Amino acid sequence: NSKLRHVEKDVLIPQIMRDRAKELCSDKVQAFTKCCQETGLLMVVKCRQENTALKDCLVGYYSDPSFYEECKAEYLKQREEYRATGIKKKRQKLTPSV
Repeated sequence: NSKLRHVEKDVLIPQIMRDRAKELCSDKVQAFTKCCQETGLLMVVKCRQENTALKDCLVGYYSDPSFYEECKAEYLKQREEYRATGIKKKRQKLTPSV
């Protein structure tokens, strides 16, 4: 049964999308984080370019219908495994290379 509840469509699948987009945009996340750490209180002004690049990357994924379908399929697979086993699987996070 692949029918989705409200919470699945509006909360759980978007959470997978956010996590995956952060992983896929990790270079921009790192650049923005590094800029913020280096500039302190002036980050609003000094890190504008890094912030824009990060937002553009994330929004690009959030607004991509095929990316939504990919994340929905991942969620349905996790839900099916959970229903079959009763064991909730944690998403593996990519570790950023330093």
